[in-house]
Amino acid sequence: MSQKKNPVVAVVGATGAVGREMLSTLHARNFPAAEIIPFASARSAGTKVPFGDQELTVRELKEDVFAGIDLALFSAGGSTSEKFAPHAAAAGCVVVDNSSAWRMDDRCPLVVPEVNPDALEQHNGIIANPNCSTIQMVVALKPLHDAACITRVVVSTYQAVSGTGHKAIAELETQVRQLFNMQEPDIKVYPYQIAFNCLPHIDVFLDNDYTKEEMKMVNETVKIMGDPGIKVTATCVRVPVFYGHSEAVNIETKRKLSPKEARAILAQAPGVKVLDNPAEKIYPMPLDAAGEDLTFVGRIREDETIANGLNLWVVADNIRKGAALNAVQIAEELMARDLLRVKDTTVFMTK
Repeated sequence: MSQKKNPVVAVVGATGAVGREMLSTLHARNFPAAEIIPFASARSAGTKVPFGDQELTVRELKEDVFAGIDLALFSAGGSTSEKFAPHAAAAGCVVVDNSSAWRMDDRCPLVVPEVNPDALEQHNGIIANPNCSTIQMVVALKPLHDAACITRVVVSTYQAVSGTGHKAIAELETQVRQLFNMQEPDIKVYPYQIAFNCLPHIDVFLDNDYTKEEMKMVNETVKIMGDPGIKVTATCVRVPVFYGHSEAVNIETKRKLSPKEARAILAQAPGVKVLDNPAEKIYPMPLDAAGEDLTFVGRIREDETIANGLNLWVVADNIRKGAALNAVQIAEELMARDLLRVKDTTVFMTK
């Protein structure tokens, strides 16, 4: 399609937390869509979702709905994406998918626009949006990697319940009320109480005793940064915060990078805001990040146990930059590069 034509845009999974945020982000950023069509399951078809001052009617997601649609932002889970995204691409619709289904597929670029936008040039119709915790980390690490070459990353995350969805948000609210009223908390979403607790368990455990969430951070970071020499290890923890993931990140570099130099580099980095003045108790917190587009970095200090090491504290809104905003930024980059087209509509219809 021509860059001059405004695209018809679908939001798949429009009734979920990220889907609604995608609609909000498209509206807030004045994305030049000719039409925006929300899709969800048959159960949600006919319901209304907000879009600015308007309401849009949700349509039922089917395999044959993508004819005439130029771009689809998917946020409906891996199994839904695996089923429907290939049909969208076959119809000539470019998919930006928020699930984990396509992230490590060699046919799909895994993109954070501040980090590796050139990867979009080789897309085959489906583009993967990385994991929320990976996105904010690589936004902070890429400029430091360019300056000093990161060789190792040790990250511990403190992830908000909104990463699990509406039911988890409601469960945290309910448990807090129950506990303050001396009641036993209802435990349905997570294996244990999340209110006033921390769970070192996000997604399923794998054979190596890491969780799937932890291995996403390991594998996705290497793919996005395009450097298999970067070694990553992660511990991912769910914490009783509604919005905003926090990360303690330790990096080792080939060239020594002082905290002062790192602050200067990050202060100029796209999508980053440095909040780092310990003497004045200035550092990023989830409350700062909630509702914001930027990735916040602070507590930048030398790791005194190794020759070339730094510690960072990285915080971002997991629903915005960690999901919806990154997807819309990918769409904007596709428009800017005139890449909102599928070169070969057969790529994902055959194994």
